[in-house]
Amino acid sequence: MSGFNKIVSSYDEAMAGLTDNMTVIAGGFGLCGIPEGLIAQIKKMQTKQLTFVSNNCGVDDFGLGILLQGKQIKKMISSYVGENAEFERQYLSGELEVELTPQGTLAEKIRAGGAGIPAFYTATGYGTPVAEGKEVKEFNGRKYILEEAITGDFAIVRAWKSDRMGNLVYRDTAMNFNPEAATAGKITVVEVEEIVENGELKPTEIHTPGIYVNRVIQATFEKRIERLTLAKEG
Repeated sequence: MSGFNKIVSSYDEAMAGLTDNMTVIAGGFGLCGIPEGLIAQIKKMQTKQLTFVSNNCGVDDFGLGILLQGKQIKKMISSYVGENAEFERQYLSGELEVELTPQGTLAEKIRAGGAGIPAFYTATGYGTPVAEGKEVKEFNGRKYILEEAITGDFAIVRAWKSDRMGNLVYRDTAMNFNPEAATAGKITVVEVEEIVENGELKPTEIHTPGIYVNRVIQATFEKRIERLTLAKEG
């Protein structure tokens, strides 16, 4: 990987530099649009005492949930945690620290971090436990709380396509938290389905400019369904 070529050939190279006690921002929503291979690599590395910023923590045997098995995560900053029994067990036993954040606020905290904005005011959470210990200010007769932005040592992201310069295109709902996450890491690593040559992506279809991206690796994805509900016949 050199110059304008962001492509790496191995997961070892993709996640080089990740060490204990770092903060990692992970794209994805449930099991949709998650960087499956990068998460598996973190499990393989056995890196511990990590803080993860992600909408949720996957399920017990897939997504970020696999990192709970070896107690690699010390803290989760998330919005939703309802599909993971081991997450619940570790939280209730005091083994895992959890900071629950409203989903829109979490997305904006990541986006603000990537934009260099240190904090912002939002009405979401005022008058609830979310607001405890936070500055409150009134604008036009309405109370707002001050939320600090989030940045990470690493951001791990899933995209559909990338060129060699790291310009990214996301597909449908797999876009979710990925564009915000891509901007907020000191080192941003992206897992993609397809790599194209520079110039093949139209400027108007690029969602994340390559300036935010440090490494890109091509992978295949399981694309597991989180929960399948079927109607009964008749």
